[in-house]
Amino acid sequence: MTAANDDLKILWFLPTSGDGRHLGTAIGARDVDFNYLREIAQATDRLGYYGVLLPTGRNCEDSWVIASAVAPWTRRLRYLVAVRPGLQSPTVAARMTATLDRLTDGRLLINIVTGGDAVENRGDGVFHDHDERYEVTREFLAVYGDLLKGVSVNVKGKHIAIEDGRILYPPAQDPRPAFYFGGSSEAGIDVAVDTVDKYLTWGEPPDQVAEKIGRVRKLAERRGRSISFGIRLHVIVRHTNEAAWQAADELIEYLTDETIASAQSILGRMDSVGQQRMSQLHGGRRDRLEVSPNLWAGVGLVRGGAGTALVGDPETVAARIREYQALGIDTFILSGFPHLEEAYRFAELVFPLLNLAPNASAPRSTANTGPFGEPLGGGKPAAQA
Repeated sequence: MTAANDDLKILWFLPTSGDGRHLGTAIGARDVDFNYLREIAQATDRLGYYGVLLPTGRNCEDSWVIASAVAPWTRRLRYLVAVRPGLQSPTVAARMTATLDRLTDGRLLINIVTGGDAVENRGDGVFHDHDERYEVTREFLAVYGDLLKGVSVNVKGKHIAIEDGRILYPPAQDPRPAFYFGGSSEAGIDVAVDTVDKYLTWGEPPDQVAEKIGRVRKLAERRGRSISFGIRLHVIVRHTNEAAWQAADELIEYLTDETIASAQSILGRMDSVGQQRMSQLHGGRRDRLEVSPNLWAGVGLVRGGAGTALVGDPETVAARIREYQALGIDTFILSGFPHLEEAYRFAELVFPLLNLAPNASAPRSTANTGPFGEPLGGGKPAAQA
């Protein structure tokens, strides 16, 4: 069990599929190009976030290309990039991983994604059913993990066959970058406890997260392994609880019933157990969105994957984070709309209330002010302005 005062790792999100002030509408939307993504990455690097998650799938830019382009503009920030069993050869993925890890001086993290949308999978040439995808994932990770450790691989499995597989240049991290993985089904958990370093869950209510962590931890212990835990959430933090809840309402104020119904129809076709658990929290209804104290499911009305947000003033949000931390969560992958402004807001308001990992720090204000509190010359004394 993780104690409530242990160091936390806080990651942010690079919104490569789009960003804006309102969900499900073009109102308040903004273009997401390289300069904008670089701006978010540099802000999170400067503010002391541990890393950033890059999404994967056909609705967003390629995570490997974006990470490769943005990483040189940051110093400490880590990049959680997706590897896709079934879409990539494990040897090619291992070379990509080792290369990017070396080029970033060991700042790469690996997100193992099996894919939960059969329609999108078929568009990418993957026709395995749910449990077959996890069979592929297990075989993939066995080869991929060995290659990153410098092992030459010869294997003929049910789904993967490799002859004399190897990589010549090792990753910067020894023995390899950390593997992150989320899967709520029995098949997913079975793979996770044998192969990964950090098990991820989406932001379910604490009692559901506690039950899931308990199952994963118990199975891992039976197999002689230890796994750490992370959670994926959105955040809506303001100086007061009232202002935070107003911001939550504004985030979905332009959502129509037709938009919600269309999104829920798409999400309902997925065979992802994690997505099913997310959708069950609200049932597509606007009148049941606070699914646990300060845990709001409005994002999930139109967004797949992580669909809940912590809502409240800084002290309230920090207290809810500590509740999850007490369950064993040591890593929080967060986001907010728009992602640039909310990265600053969360760091400035909530970081000082948390015990962050050693390489992270709460932002400090250094602006000088005049006798009436006005900033002088952008933080410089008046004579130098």
